[in-house]
Amino acid sequence: MANDGAIINMSCSPEIFITPLGAGQDVGRSCILLTIGGKNIMLDCGMHMGFNDSRRFPDFTYINKNGPLTDHLDCVIISHFHLDHCGALPYMSEMVGYDGPIYMTHPTKAICPVLLEDYRKITVERKGELNFFTSEMIKMCMKKVVVVNLHEIISVDDDLKIKAYYAGHVLGAAMFHIKVGELSVVYTGDYNMTPDRHLGAARIDKCRPNVLITESTYATTIRDSKRCRERDFLKKIHSTIERGGKVLIPVFALGRAQELCILLETYWDQKNLKTPIYFSLGLTDKATNFYKLFITWTNEKIKNAFVERNMFDFKHIMPFDRKYIDLPDPMVVFATPGMLHGGLSLQIFKKWCTNENNMIIMPGYCVSGTLGWKLLNGQKKIELENRQILDVKMSVQYMSFSAHADAKGIMQLIKQCCPENVVLVHGEAGKMEFLTKKINKEFGIQCFMPANGKRLRLKVYSDLQFDVPNSFIDKIFAKNSNDKDSLVKNNKWSSVEAALIFNENSVKLVGMNEVSRELGLPEYRIRTVHTIDVDSNNVPLQDLEKLLLEFLKLEYKVFTSSPGNIRIGNAVFIKIVNVLDKFKKVSSKQLTISFDTKNDHIGMPLLNQLTEKFGYPDEVIPNAFPRTT
Repeated sequence: MANDGAIINMSCSPEIFITPLGAGQDVGRSCILLTIGGKNIMLDCGMHMGFNDSRRFPDFTYINKNGPLTDHLDCVIISHFHLDHCGALPYMSEMVGYDGPIYMTHPTKAICPVLLEDYRKITVERKGELNFFTSEMIKMCMKKVVVVNLHEIISVDDDLKIKAYYAGHVLGAAMFHIKVGELSVVYTGDYNMTPDRHLGAARIDKCRPNVLITESTYATTIRDSKRCRERDFLKKIHSTIERGGKVLIPVFALGRAQELCILLETYWDQKNLKTPIYFSLGLTDKATNFYKLFITWTNEKIKNAFVERNMFDFKHIMPFDRKYIDLPDPMVVFATPGMLHGGLSLQIFKKWCTNENNMIIMPGYCVSGTLGWKLLNGQKKIELENRQILDVKMSVQYMSFSAHADAKGIMQLIKQCCPENVVLVHGEAGKMEFLTKKINKEFGIQCFMPANGKRLRLKVYSDLQFDVPNSFIDKIFAKNSNDKDSLVKNNKWSSVEAALIFNENSVKLVGMNEVSRELGLPEYRIRTVHTIDVDSNNVPLQDLEKLLLEFLKLEYKVFTSSPGNIRIGNAVFIKIVNVLDKFKKVSSKQLTISFDTKNDHIGMPLLNQLTEKFGYPDEVIPNAFPRTT
């Protein structure tokens, strides 16, 4: 305690800015610009698989129209190795210009350059595109990477700290808790709240961030039983190969591919099937090596079995050779990439799609504009980039083995980490709107869904210390106790007509006779007073208090900073809700709720809701009296 007063903990309202440069009301090209506590952080830096022009990469001119980005970004964080989250990294760092740190986990650092090089070959060497990053640029980019371990607190600088949590989804995927001073944000990237055959479920502490930025790919989906999906998947494949057909399963090199390979390997053993299963040449060995190297990132079953047998050493799955495409016999082929936007999967599809005995199974989400997306939307005639028209006769099946959280999983994560606000990214606008309403209703917290290029400004409340003059403390405790120091220490404050005025850089405690002048209110203030006879209606006090505080905080954006304090606009009125505590201790018969007339849009609906819930008499009407300041 200071000699000339007391130190009191209250709240201030700094701001957090969130701007999607990609994945805003869209899936693909994840890139979120976060400004927190004066720090600028880029969350993911992905490419969009649905475009082959400038829209492929995020628009970095939003950060700086001319020149490198280094002076404008404190760091870049990459959640996992999928190209829609890391595919623009070499372009951003080596072509636009960024020399700062790039944070990612060990598996992400190992796998990311492999997938970047694979995509570069498809784009440059096979399609002949110009103005694309080179192999050397990928190497230079990866030299800027700083690896992070799970649960390790990394100091980017004196103020900015980051901490990684296990996200499931794919090998090495992480959610990040970003903290600057008392402000904090959790960014999920992609995550899965249920374990699968080779990875565990995402998990995070109850870290209570100011903002949770979460993916919402499956915002309206509640998945059926995983066992039912697996059984249906195996049944469809088996029936296709029995009638002499071929099965194409487009996948990304790592992730769902290994999940489905484990499933087919087990089934082939059980049924003693001899039909060949193939995987894209070269990627099988690389994938197996990555899983051996990072076995600690897999689930407990894989880790426990690894001592005796590596689950990723498949005996039924062999490397694919392009000459097999024209073979007449049945086969199952896992081919990359997963959305049919190029590569081997597209080549095989073009050869097999005209035969009605064949089948293609899309096991994950397809970004709008990709060939996979067109198939899932029922198109039977597909026009390729060279204007070739494909007449699709093969069976097209969608079976979601995508390792994203569904609506239930997203709600589960919100419950785990307890954020003050939620921001939805990496999803479709219509589905986001549905989930926004669900989050508002179930958790009573604000939920936002900014579009690409739209800057979201969030005021958040954090603890703030300020001095209260002795003269004011004397006034507060004059009638209550001689032991002023003890009361201050234990935060036992009496009701007193006072207000905290929040300006941009200062906090001021003033008497009610000064509020009007400080806030620019008129000379006379009119108060509306609602008096309710509680005793005669048998109202449970806890229910009444809960409803009152929730109604004020959630429905009308009025925030309680502690029991007994209510914030309206930029003023905290210390006295207003103390009547609830008083009501429990004193044999009072009435509850009085008072508001400024300018805020009566709060008072009257609140009275109406109280009346509806507790059966208060309809004849209760507001009374007004003038009060000079």
